[in-house]
This record gives sequence, C-alpha cells and structure tokens, in this order.
Amino acid sequence: MIDVMAEDLVLGLGGTVDYEIRWDAEVLSALAAQHGIRLDELNTTTPIIDERALVVTVLAFLAAGGGGERFVLTSEIVERFAAHFDTTITLGGTGVRAGIALDRIGVPTVQHLVSIDDHVRRLLPASMRIVSSATRDTLDPHLIVQYPRGARVGVLDGVVTAPASNRLIFANDAPNREMAIAEGLGDALENAAAFLVSGFNTMQDADLLEARLDDLVAAMRRLPPEALVYYEDAGFYHRELSVRVRARLLDRIDVYGMNEDELQEYLGRPVDLLSPGDVADALAEVHALIPARALVVHTSSWAVAVGPAADRHRVALESAVRTAATRYRLGDACTAADVEHTARLPRHEGGAAVIAEVERRVPAVGVAAYVIDTAHPTTIGLGDTFVGGFLAAVPAAARIATARALDRALDAVCAQR
Repeated sequence: MIDVMAEDLVLGLGGTVDYEIRWDAEVLSALAAQHGIRLDELNTTTPIIDERALVVTVLAFLAAGGGGERFVLTSEIVERFAAHFDTTITLGGTGVRAGIALDRIGVPTVQHLVSIDDHVRRLLPASMRIVSSATRDTLDPHLIVQYPRGARVGVLDGVVTAPASNRLIFANDAPNREMAIAEGLGDALENAAAFLVSGFNTMQDADLLEARLDDLVAAMRRLPPEALVYYEDAGFYHRELSVRVRARLLDRIDVYGMNEDELQEYLGRPVDLLSPGDVADALAEVHALIPARALVVHTSSWAVAVGPAADRHRVALESAVRTAATRYRLGDACTAADVEHTARLPRHEGGAAVIAEVERRVPAVGVAAYVIDTAHPTTIGLGDTFVGGFLAAVPAAARIATARALDRALDAVCAQR
C-alpha cells in the first residue's frame, strides 16, 4: 500500500520521456529539400510511416499555425528525426507536467505512471511520489516540436510561414497505449483531495480501453465523495474512443478540460478564437456534445468554464491562466515568485472581449490571458501547466502553497537580519 498524506493531489495516468528539439528552420528546410517535399503534399493526417511523412506533417501544421498529437509507426522515426537537431530530454504527460508546475510552488503530488526508466528517475521532482504499473524499464520517446510565430521553412516550390506559435507531439509509446492501471491506485485515492485523469487519448484498442476503464472505475470508488475529479481530453488519436470514456466517467468528472485544437476537432470546423460570437456559439455547441458540470476550454487568449458548476471555478481558472503564462515566458525554471510577477502583466484585450460576450450569453466564467512578449516562448506543456495551476486552487493545495510562501517570506526576513 502506498503511503499517502491526507488530501493528496493524485495525478495520472501516464508520463512520458520527451525529446524536445531546438527549433531550426534551416535544418527543416534541408530535410524538406532532401525528401523533395512540395506545398501541395502538406497534410496533417498523413500516416507517419517514415521520416519523410513526419516532415510533411510538421510543415502542414506549421502552415496552419496548429498544434496536435500524432502517432508514428516506430520510435526509430522519432530517434532519426531528433538526431538532426539539438535535443533536450525532459518529462511529459499531463499528470507529470501538472505535477512539475505544482512542485514549483511547493505542492507535493502523487503520480500514477505506466512506464519508468533512468530518465524518469533522474528528472522527476523529489516532491512527487509514484504509484506505477510498470514491471520493467522501457523508453519510447515523444518528439516535441515547438515552432515560433513567423517561422519560415523552404520547400521545393515555395515557403511555409507559421501564422502563430504552437507545439506538436509525435510518438509510438506502447506503455501509454496500453495504459495499465496500477494496483496501488485505489489506495492512493482514498485520501485524495483531487484526481487528475488524462492519457486515454493515446489508446487505440477499444476492448482494451474498456478493460482499463473497468480498472479505473473500481479504483475511483475509493475516492472521497468531495474529491475533485479533473479530466483533460488531450486529443484522441481515435476520436470515437473519447465517447466510450465519457460514457463511463462523465458522471464523476467535475471539470472536463480541453484546448482550442481539441475544441475544433470536436466541432469539425475552425473557430475564430477572437470572435466573441463565434466562440460563444462554439462553447454552447461543444457543451451540448459534452454536458460536463464544468467544461473548461483553454487557449492562448482566454480560458472559459461553461456549465452549471462553472461559477465555482473562477479562482482556479485565474490560477491556471497565470501559471501557464509564467511557463510560456520562462519555461520549467519558473518559480512561485515568477507566477506572482505574471499577475502584474496586462491582459489580452481580445480575450477579455470574448469572455464578456460568453458570460453574457451562456452560463460561464472566464479569464483573459496575459500579454507576454518573449523571444523564446515555451509552448510545450502549456495545457498541462494550466491543469497544474487549476489544481493549485484546490483547498488542500492552496493551504500548502500558502504555507510554503510564508516560509519563504520568513526565510527572506531572517536572511536580511
């Protein structure tokens, strides 16, 4: 039985080892030339069976300014592509990155993992305790591509220019695709103040998904009735499987989160994220499809919760937006003091206009994003960090964070004497 403290934040379901490449348009242009890629080939749904298809997909997303997550045939494709660039090894997965964000403000968490290796042991925060279903070490890296707004990449018959910054994820990760639930998860949930569920988006076998949902539902019966359950959509490889997850979990989910890419995938159409009317219509439509008590959509300009329980999450939305904005400008090195500094930055006027209209038309609360000017934005993990910031407002986490902040203030006073 895992040794947990009362009112833990339990985060899951799977973590990853990420290969974050340093953006280099010249290298990507050289690869496009090497593989003879033309503008009319660019397609975000191309099956990624080799390096050429991976380059085509990256360029297609770049042309649209979009983000997303895609399956690759083998991990060797990821390894080969990453070898062309300067690469940093980090940890990913919604639960892990949310836990890292919480660690930065002094809040410990329990992390459910499905894979483990020396990178995970080395990089996981010391404050994070583990419950794991892994029976051996495995490494199936996720390729992370972050591109800046205005990035230009040459192809044989033209130039691809990014209208916005965004991030892409490419992987073939068997442990996360199988998503085995650890036997100790139920023990961990007995004293949980909040439980984050994410990761089913990578599964591809419907029968196996049903079996994992059986295991998860059994473990969740041990949750205290008052525990908050946050579910992050995270972009399903097979969108039809998301219906199965909702059928089993929606009645226990308090907050159902997604980003703008997932919003538009569900609606099957683009949404003008700075058009108040278009956003209000889109939120009403997606909430009709996913009638969660609080459905949260987070974007680079605003974050909104819609639904009958939306109003109770206003403080959590503010915490989430502030935490994600801090990571955007500073990356993983951000601290609690940096989060406090972010609060003094100006708000996105377009985002504020969207929120005003949405709150007028539907049961919702919203928070405008911050305006941040940085030459080196961190776009990977922003949604995960948003979730971590949201969970930081859970009373148990807020008490710990406040106590740690007080300790830091007292230490600073003592140091001055």
